[in-house]
Amino acid sequence: MGAEQNEAKENHDGNSVVDQETNTQKLPYPKSVFFIISNEFCERFSYYGMRTILVLYLTNILLFSESDAKIIYHGFTVFAYFFPIIGAILSDNYLGKFRTIFYLSIVYASGSVLLALTSAKPLGLPQKELSLVGLILIAMGTGGIKPCVSAFGGDQFILPEQELQLSRFFSLFYFSINSGSLISTFITPILRNNVHCFGEDSCFPLAFSVPGALMIVSIVIFVLGKPLYKIKEPPGNLVLEVTKCISHAVSKKIKSKEKKDHWLDHAIPKYGEKMVKDIKATLKVLVLYIPLPIFWALYDQQGSGWTFQAVRMDGNIGFYTILPDQMQVINPFLILGFIPLFSYGVYPLFAKCNFLKTPLQRMVCGGFVAAIAFAVSAFVSMALEATYPVVPSSGNIQLRVYNPSQDSVTFASEKLNISGQALPPYGYYVNRDIKFEGTEQVEFSFTIPDGNAEWKKNVTVADGHAYGIYLTDNGLRDYEDNVEKSEDGYPKVRTLAYNSTLQVIYVRGDENVIVSPANNTLMNVPSPGSYKIQDFDEDVTFKLGGTYTVMINNAATEAHKEITVVEPNSVHMLWLLPQYIIITAAEIMFSITGLEFSYSQAPVTMKSLLTAAFLLTTAFGNLIIVIIESAKIFEKQSNDFFLYTGLMVVDILLFTFMAMRYVYVTPEDTETEELTSNKEEHEENKKLSNGIENPSFTSVDNNSTKE
Repeated sequence: MGAEQNEAKENHDGNSVVDQETNTQKLPYPKSVFFIISNEFCERFSYYGMRTILVLYLTNILLFSESDAKIIYHGFTVFAYFFPIIGAILSDNYLGKFRTIFYLSIVYASGSVLLALTSAKPLGLPQKELSLVGLILIAMGTGGIKPCVSAFGGDQFILPEQELQLSRFFSLFYFSINSGSLISTFITPILRNNVHCFGEDSCFPLAFSVPGALMIVSIVIFVLGKPLYKIKEPPGNLVLEVTKCISHAVSKKIKSKEKKDHWLDHAIPKYGEKMVKDIKATLKVLVLYIPLPIFWALYDQQGSGWTFQAVRMDGNIGFYTILPDQMQVINPFLILGFIPLFSYGVYPLFAKCNFLKTPLQRMVCGGFVAAIAFAVSAFVSMALEATYPVVPSSGNIQLRVYNPSQDSVTFASEKLNISGQALPPYGYYVNRDIKFEGTEQVEFSFTIPDGNAEWKKNVTVADGHAYGIYLTDNGLRDYEDNVEKSEDGYPKVRTLAYNSTLQVIYVRGDENVIVSPANNTLMNVPSPGSYKIQDFDEDVTFKLGGTYTVMINNAATEAHKEITVVEPNSVHMLWLLPQYIIITAAEIMFSITGLEFSYSQAPVTMKSLLTAAFLLTTAFGNLIIVIIESAKIFEKQSNDFFLYTGLMVVDILLFTFMAMRYVYVTPEDTETEELTSNKEEHEENKKLSNGIENPSFTSVDNNSTKE
């Protein structure tokens, strides 16, 4: 085999590729990698499936505010991208890749099971507390195994003989990741919304259980492949060695009066000239990482801020209603098409204009494109905010009064300066701005004009709230109204029946929404569309985002009247497509190219360190979101998005200045043995990318080589 390799090196007419192909065919493809690929598919299905519905679980079930839900969501992401450092240390110093993946996968699965069990209310577990514990366990698991799985797959190949087969493995690995992401992002919102369990209009326990079950399956698959795996002993962790070297240099510089050309030179006697030289080169690249977290502060809001946008939009496309959390499927779908589009179309085209030829040029452009994406999302939010209902504020109240009887009545409230307000049968009265301060009892009265009957009721009223009053055969009833947009985007209905004991059933196919008018319950509607009022042969229509009041009198010829309290969503969800398309283009230019730049500019011994550092920029980016959301700077989402847009522009201008001053280095030639020993790491780094796990770098690398 060595002779064949030498012959391949001596040929310059392309025969080396044939020889390499011949060599790789002589070694059987390692069957163990199919267990690893299957394991990765299940793990990514579990992660993205859970994360897709997470913010809606936090707001709809755990009842966190949107701001607090974003803080928890991005706090979870901070941990998920911090734990790769811990996983790398455990793998390289103590446990090795196999045991690290196995042990942390058990932690991961435990968190998934705990989250699913906690979401089931009948079990009576403390939901908020244990849900957060489950999320921490999931973050530890997914973050800890992140730097190990692809590298463990690379360990199964013999290099350089199986270089071509290794490349094919990463293509399959990448395909499994995106397949798991695409399928789970589409399916889990359906499980959440279309299935009803434990008396709820949704089924988060099932939506969390399926990803949890897939995580357990991934462990089983991974363990079944153990007899076939090539398991290497822990090599020792470079991150720790670099940290020790830098600490030693700083300590020596402080204590020593000897002057050195560079402060790191103080560590040469203990750590050697090569280690110090490699760290110097690495630090030059790490300095460029300082502005990178802002990009991730924008990018990772696809699962939070942009999902909350979708909640307030109309997803009806005629034959199907897009669920708000399903919009996240657009990004992984577009990624599959954008990678070859940019590699073989966009980059070569702009290269003819001497633009987007270098990695830093592409990253700068990607940063500006990300800012454009958030500017677009801010304008979409402004369009949404124009459709939001007027809600009561300090110093005023809102009042809605209904008459579901067959008689005409007059309504009055001396305290609220309302007198003789006529309400015909099925009539209603609305006042969205009644001046009122403090909290006190207010008397309301209904009177039939001929004086045959009168009803009175005292209601405790407080400013900043909305109230409803209606007439029944058993007197007046009141309730505190909800005039805000629904948290999950689905319709809500309140039924007011003159017959105080009547139970009303809305029917749509096999779906029943049972409303008990006796307690004025505001009910969730499982899906938008037309419903039939059972036993009345009457139809009502509930649209996404709308809140409705339905008055019913079972003795009347006209059985019902439908009133829209909160207008349904009117801005279509497809208006989110431009910002998703733009942010995906930004991701291609910024994220993938960032890994290419890091790899090409780092010494061979430092490539894994820079990969870990690149992952950490995501953690810091999500930490920025947590800080901004905790500060609650603005009330309107559009203003938040404009803030992120401005931060991205300022940040990328700083990055542009730093990039202009950067001098590219040509990697020094290394011995063949060193290249071979680091081949697995090389391929891993090329495939690893934040936001899109382990994308193929083949085409990008080819282009950069030609340039």
